[in-house]
Amino acid sequence: MEFVKEFATFLHQNGVLRFGEFTLSSGKKSSYYIDLRIIPSFPHQFRKMIKHLQNSITEDIGLDNFDSIASIPTGGLVIASALAFEILKPLIYVRNKPKEHGTTKSVEGVTRSDMKVLVIDDVATTGSSVVNGVKQLKEAGTKVTDAYVIINRLEGAEKMLESESVKLHQLTDIMEITKILHEDNLVSNEILENVNKQVRNY
Repeated sequence: MEFVKEFATFLHQNGVLRFGEFTLSSGKKSSYYIDLRIIPSFPHQFRKMIKHLQNSITEDIGLDNFDSIASIPTGGLVIASALAFEILKPLIYVRNKPKEHGTTKSVEGVTRSDMKVLVIDDVATTGSSVVNGVKQLKEAGTKVTDAYVIINRLEGAEKMLESESVKLHQLTDIMEITKILHEDNLVSNEILENVNKQVRNY
């Protein structure tokens, strides 16, 4: 919990999490915007996040219960690469679309049919990009039972991943972060209610 409090403040103070009116890539309106791609520009905080992710995975899943880490470019891949380096696990990644030249592969890296893979991404919204990655990993013959994200936006990802028999884990979620910021008088009642309404409306 101590990490999450510090992390929430860092996100807010450094423009990683911004509140207002935003249009997401899906075209949907949102009362906040998260850009975790900013965090590697702050190496000390980035390393703390990776270490906390490592500790959480060790407790929730166990490092011996998967063979390889997989991710989806671009946001999740930076996180997955740093994590793989820390825990000495192989890294593979899923392309958004297959290469149009060479091997025309969708999954980059070494895979085998008995390989158990842990999927890592930065932010989960509806879960569609993670599910797309999971499907391609399964088509490549790997086994996927768990996915881990830094922040869950609480807009359906958990349910969508359940449809693929994959359990979603998280370091934190948008409501926990916003409540921490509100308790510390860093965001207003209105902002808290707007985020709460967005999650409820899902």
